[in-house]
Amino acid sequence: MSGNSLFVDTNILLYLISGDETVAELLDGKHITISFVTELELLGYSNLSESDSKIIQELIREATVIDINAEIKRLVVLLRKNYKIKLPDAIVVASALYLDFPLVTADKQLSQVDELTLLLYKK
Repeated sequence: MSGNSLFVDTNILLYLISGDETVAELLDGKHITISFVTELELLGYSNLSESDSKIIQELIREATVIDINAEIKRLVVLLRKNYKIKLPDAIVVASALYLDFPLVTADKQLSQVDELTLLLYKK
């Protein structure tokens, strides 16, 4: 696991865009990696201003976006069977596990995944 790399969930990036200073400090100087699921969720979010859309596009350009592969698929299936989490969440968690990066999220349900290094953000 790299000490400078974080796997970031969609909700954290939405907090960042909304001006959350704690999230900004947490992510400052870190290499951000996101799932393609987060990329799609951010780009498809309907309640964004044009300036927020530009910020999102810049965040995505600066982040590393991980696509799905055979190992992530295998992990998704195990996570869905063992923890009964939603498919998008399972893909995000599996991607973080695949890379062995800590996952930053505000989703409390993901704390049930024992194998995951989780940084649970409480707003």
